[in-house]
Amino acid sequence: MSAGIDTAGPLEHRAEAERSFARSAWLAILAKATVDELEAGWNALADKPQYRMLRRPETGLVMLRGRVRGTGQPFNLGEMTMTRAAVQLLDDTGDTRQTGFGHVAGRSGRHAELVALFDALLQVPARHDMAAAQVVGPIAARQQASTAAQAAKAAATKVDFFTMVRGE
Repeated sequence: MSAGIDTAGPLEHRAEAERSFARSAWLAILAKATVDELEAGWNALADKPQYRMLRRPETGLVMLRGRVRGTGQPFNLGEMTMTRAAVQLLDDTGDTRQTGFGHVAGRSGRHAELVALFDALLQVPARHDMAAAQVVGPIAARQQASTAAQAAKAAATKVDFFTMVRGE
């Protein structure tokens, strides 16, 4: 086979796409979690891994972009404060293992660091199920309940309009 030819079949591509989707889902959940929820999850870990900071938390601005009618011409909507961090887990011998990244809205460096730590942990097969069950699952359930409560509150204010037909 020559270099540069993609030999992966449809099943390999599907598996990679599913892993990528799962990662983006847990990163979204972790980024929207509170720092207290993540701290509680970190403190509850019996076997905390050693890690090193690849990128200390940095706060900056990102430009939010929009599109006219969702698909048209792009435009700058405004700026938002964001913090990012990157960590690398170390194994028992001090060798590097997995890298995690955290990007969060706002200025909380600890929040970005914890998101990066859990991102790295969730990528390690031996730790994935434990971290998903103890941290991500409960946070996701709370976020879904909060969203449902907001939707119910908004639904209570819904007004149904109807049109009467004239002449009957």
